[in-house]
Amino acid sequence: MNSSTEGSSTGNHGRAGERARRAHLVGSIPLADSETVFRTVAGVLGDHLRRIPDGETGTRSRWNSWTAPTYEQTAGLELVPPPPGSYTPWSQAALVIDPDELVLARIGFADAALDSYTRFADLKAAGAIPRHARFQVCLPSPIAPMIVLIEPGSRAGVEPAHLRQLHSEIGEILAGIPHDQLAVQWDVCQDVGIWEGFYPAYFDDTEKGVVERLRDCAEIIPADVEVGFHLCYGDFGHKHFMNPTDLGVCTEIINRVTAASSRTIDWFHVPVPIDRDDAAYYAPLAALALGATTELYLGLIHFGDGIEGAKRRIASAHSYVPSFGVGTECGFGRRPPETIEPLLTLHADVARLVG
Repeated sequence: MNSSTEGSSTGNHGRAGERARRAHLVGSIPLADSETVFRTVAGVLGDHLRRIPDGETGTRSRWNSWTAPTYEQTAGLELVPPPPGSYTPWSQAALVIDPDELVLARIGFADAALDSYTRFADLKAAGAIPRHARFQVCLPSPIAPMIVLIEPGSRAGVEPAHLRQLHSEIGEILAGIPHDQLAVQWDVCQDVGIWEGFYPAYFDDTEKGVVERLRDCAEIIPADVEVGFHLCYGDFGHKHFMNPTDLGVCTEIINRVTAASSRTIDWFHVPVPIDRDDAAYYAPLAALALGATTELYLGLIHFGDGIEGAKRRIASAHSYVPSFGVGTECGFGRRPPETIEPLLTLHADVARLVG
């Protein structure tokens, strides 16, 4: 594995100046390509970030759904129509062979990450990206494609093959990117939906099954690579699949994954709806049991009410958690490109309030 120490970032474990970096980008940023994303983000917000994603541009803007061709092209899987009234109205893949014989086609996570990192490294060497920043690779949790792209009766059978291919591509990422330049974020959406009872589980003991899978996501990443989790209630059409009652479920997931993992989790990010500046939404954070060096980011930045709305939500959150960073609830992928630079500037303005 490539673990060069040149240009090392100490993350949240070192320099006092780095502790003032209080903004976080979830992932998708609808600009032309990864180089444009890197230049734009670094130019507007670089000093406020520990990590910079490549924007998941092009076909990857469809988050988890962009990997659908993997399942369509895998021998042993066939497309079937969704059941009537399904929450996923598109065709899904069904397992038609022995699951032990299933070999998943290439997903493409490693190809995208290694290509983007080349541009990231060149821009950092040229001084266009701050030296402290790590390259952030964003991956859907293994539950996400099972719920979205695989028909219900096949999910338990397909998941092991998905994990084998996913872990193989993670190995390529770890071999090709210096570990002190890399951070991996797991995007956790359908997992939260299963916990909330919105999506059906395809495994026994729902909560334990979610925690074990997220623990394994953390532990597949070596300790010298940063790892974090973005907890999500969806953003399709800028709407949640369900509105969270409060941050109780997120807090419980964070605490249980932290306790179960043998490695440090470097950050967690949780959503804050625009209309939740009431104390009740944040009250569960009083029970948060983060690791000593784990960062918490609250997705309380909303373009709709700008700095004033963020101030209200920050004030309510501070009643229950003294220190946190900020971001939006989810990625920017469904936003008009002309709003991106103003939104990044808003991140910088809000980050100064909590820095």
